Amino acid sequence: MRNVKKQQAVTLVIMLETLQHIDQSLFLAVNGWHSPYWDTFMYLFTNKLVWIPLYASILYVLIRNLNWRMVIFTIIAFALLVTVADQLCSSVLRPVFERPRPSHNPEIADIVHLVNGKRGGQFGFPSCHAANTFALACFVMLLFRNKTLSWFFMLWALVTCYTRAYIGVHYPGDLLFGTVVGFFAGILVYGIYRGCLRFHSLTDLLHYPQDRSRVEHQRPWHSTNLIFIAGVLTVIVFFLVSIWMRVN
Repeated sequence: MRNVKKQQAVTLVIMLETLQHIDQSLFLAVNGWHSPYWDTFMYLFTNKLVWIPLYASILYVLIRNLNWRMVIFTIIAFALLVTVADQLCSSVLRPVFERPRPSHNPEIADIVHLVNGKRGGQFGFPSCHAANTFALACFVMLLFRNKTLSWFFMLWALVTCYTRAYIGVHYPGDLLFGTVVGFFAGILVYGIYRGCLRFHSLTDLLHYPQDRSRVEHQRPWHSTNLIFIAGVLTVIVFFLVSIWMRVN
């Protein structure tokens, strides 16, 4: 019986080492393909603050379609969403796994291509960026039920994950697990959001009955195309700024 358990433990260790080797090889392949132009573009894309126009467009659509009490309630849901996704990664899971980022791994730190010297904190598993972006993408898809927006936010989240490996701060495994955490947070918080709207005392306070058909029965939202336009225009600006910085 002991021999069987030892054999199972050895097999598990070998599997983990193999997965880590594959993860590291994939990271080096992504991180090793770079150029001055894409360094600039990826660094811009991965910055949270540059997406303020996108977030502002979501707020505008909420104001355009819901009464102000429901807008505030929905904003609180978005805040809870990001808090859950971010804290699950940074405060719960990272202290447990304590997996160093590629830039802090002594085996490969010297060959990691760091964009603008950004190294990140010591531990990177799972990725908070991946969790936050996929949580937002999941929540937006469930809230608006718009195919164009769903495709855009999925692509946005995927590219964001790619940039994290490109600039040298996360392994693909960090990003994959962060994606799982993000989807979990998105589904959980959306479930809480919809569940709260079933309490009559709260719905009366929020003046929810007049918005019920839009949120609960998935009536089309007005002006959602502005969210897509804001996102696309932001990416276009990244392309242009990257070209301008390379030329100058």
